Amino acid sequence: MTFHEAFEDLQTMLSRLSPEHLKTLARARLDEVVLAEVGRARTRVVEIEKRYPSASQRERAQRLIDAKKSLASAIGGVTGAFGLVGIPGDLLVMSWLQIALVVDVATLYKVNLKGTRARNEVLDVVGYANGVGPLARTGPRLVGTLAGRLLEKGGLKTFGKALPVAAAPISAYLNQRHIQQVGEQVIRFYAGLEKARVKSARAKKPANAAGRSGSRSGGSTSSR
Repeated sequence: MTFHEAFEDLQTMLSRLSPEHLKTLARARLDEVVLAEVGRARTRVVEIEKRYPSASQRERAQRLIDAKKSLASAIGGVTGAFGLVGIPGDLLVMSWLQIALVVDVATLYKVNLKGTRARNEVLDVVGYANGVGPLARTGPRLVGTLAGRLLEKGGLKTFGKALPVAAAPISAYLNQRHIQQVGEQVIRFYAGLEKARVKSARAKKPANAAGRSGSRSGGSTSSR
């Protein structure tokens, strides 16, 4: 079973999650996951923009976060351990959910995720949001490896809550709160990039105008 065969989208994943699907997710390559989410993110962003045409980018981003929080609340009862470090199933799925959230917000802010640098930024944002620093340079390549790294470096306190099924309501609340915290950091990162791009574009306009003016002036002098 391939990643694409197992997971058409997050909602489908949650409706039919099984140990086999969790193992497929653990083996999925991060690049594959990011690229798979890019197309889905575009659809989700277009839908948000249509439903909330007068909303600010910050408000639309919060709508995307809210959608992921709803999914996160259903993850609390996921059980089973996978990977070399015995990753709890809910932490594995939360890893994927966070990647999907970062891709959603990046897409909202018009980031092109086809390039390697932009895809590495997705991993770094996930790492920083979980208090473990940049992840792209440390080499996790599989979702299971990423979840293990976050669990090992950040611990249960900062990343997900591996609670027993009996405590699923508490786990659901903690998962939602964690997604909100991650989402807020993701917004700050990509909103900051957007502001920097706008500032850079504005700075270039006077320089270009001055260059054109100088060319006209120089041409006029030479003709005399």
